[in-house]
Amino acid sequence: GVLMNNRDHRKMMIIDGKTVFSGGMNLADEYINLEHPYGKWKDNGIKITGEAVWNFTIMFLNMWNSYRKDDEDYKKYKYDFSKENLEQNGYTIPYGETPLDNEIVGENVYLNIINQAQKYVYIMTPYLIIDTDMINSLILAAKRGVDVRIVVPGIPDKKIVYSLTTSYFETLIKNGVKIYKYSPGFIHAKSVMADREAALIGTTNMDYRSFQLHYEDAVLFYQAPVVEELLEDMDKIMDESRLYT
Repeated sequence: GVLMNNRDHRKMMIIDGKTVFSGGMNLADEYINLEHPYGKWKDNGIKITGEAVWNFTIMFLNMWNSYRKDDEDYKKYKYDFSKENLEQNGYTIPYGETPLDNEIVGENVYLNIINQAQKYVYIMTPYLIIDTDMINSLILAAKRGVDVRIVVPGIPDKKIVYSLTTSYFETLIKNGVKIYKYSPGFIHAKSVMADREAALIGTTNMDYRSFQLHYEDAVLFYQAPVVEELLEDMDKIMDESRLYT
């Protein structure tokens, strides 16, 4: 019964051990707006080259080998970057979430970012179904003067999940957290940006299933150019969104 609940929610494409693509996007037409079941579909994807790809390779092979034991030698999939003249730009830390250990890594990374933020935290998430720890972190950040903004879909994909999401609005808004609804449609991105220094792009939604039950992956960036890119993206999304009151 428990295993039926544990879903592989990771999205990754690894090419020759050199490049990885990850983020919120699945392989389906609505993700590239060929179809519009819920208005405009907004997502975030990330491309990474360099040593950080190895983390993804291991995540993939661990999952692959849980069903087939035919790739025991991981090292043959490791690309040697020592010959490449790669530019170092900040820190890139990919990590995985598994429901099989007793560590809620996905949620803890969110909490750490929110708890350490000093100026602002911007979050994009399709669902907002959060526990007391997360509610308190968001509220305490807002109360100590951090500009906390959460962007959720304007057009829902799942009605029940959406009504659960909106049930958290009142408590958060009353305590200074700003909620934005993405007017053009459905936001599927799972991204966090704090103080123009740290950013998070991954597959982890802000909900119970992602934090507790799913296999997820994400990348934490610190003082990397992509933080600036994400900030620009988020500013644009908030311009298209409506502040919920």
